[in-house]
Amino acid sequence: MIRTIFLLVTLGVLGGCGSVTTRIDQPVDVPDPTPVVTRDSHYEASFERSAEYIDALRTAPAPAQPLVMEGKNERGDQRELASKGFVRIGNARYAADDEDSDRDAMELGKKIGADQIWLYRHHVADDREDTAEQFLAAYYVRFKLLFGATFRNLTAKERDALELQGGVQIGSVVGKTPASEANLLAGDYVIAVNGIPIVDRGQFQELLKKEAGNSVTLKIIRNQQRSDRMVRLGAMPQVIKDP
Repeated sequence: MIRTIFLLVTLGVLGGCGSVTTRIDQPVDVPDPTPVVTRDSHYEASFERSAEYIDALRTAPAPAQPLVMEGKNERGDQRELASKGFVRIGNARYAADDEDSDRDAMELGKKIGADQIWLYRHHVADDREDTAEQFLAAYYVRFKLLFGATFRNLTAKERDALELQGGVQIGSVVGKTPASEANLLAGDYVIAVNGIPIVDRGQFQELLKKEAGNSVTLKIIRNQQRSDRMVRLGAMPQVIKDP
């Protein structure tokens, strides 16, 4: 299910010169984040969300045929893929490495919309009591960057001029990221996330991480006018840490 939210944007003029309120009935499609579990008995989702929700986060539409790679080191491969923006959405485990398992793993990858399938033909799970070898297929999707823009703390002079206690200023914005799609521009001041005032750069970063994969409303100041921007954040890649 996809819910449609109508965004109300309020513009406030600084400096005591009055205020202007503009209503913009702009439909924003927000996918339902309700977990969806694949019924395949071999599949174990690690990112249990609907196909619509995952599609809203990915950098490109799902390919007709996922890229298939022969994996060597599961932990090392996942760290490397996470550094490139790939999120592991699930695994499929089979008792034997044979043609049927291979075919089923490929078909499952296409069904769930994986960008890449990494195969581990002699995998021994270190988180299970059963130490028998398994044929493991790990499924990855490349998600958008969490935010896609640099930002810095406000200077004391900027805080005084804007009559603020805190906030951040946007620096460079990367194209085709959540920040650029929300029409954020270099020089914008961000002063709140979902109504929570921003104290500094560190707090802003933590708020973004907390809301990874969700839509948030940023209160910004541009050209001395205040407005709201809805940003659908990307996901945070999960990195396996060595024990």
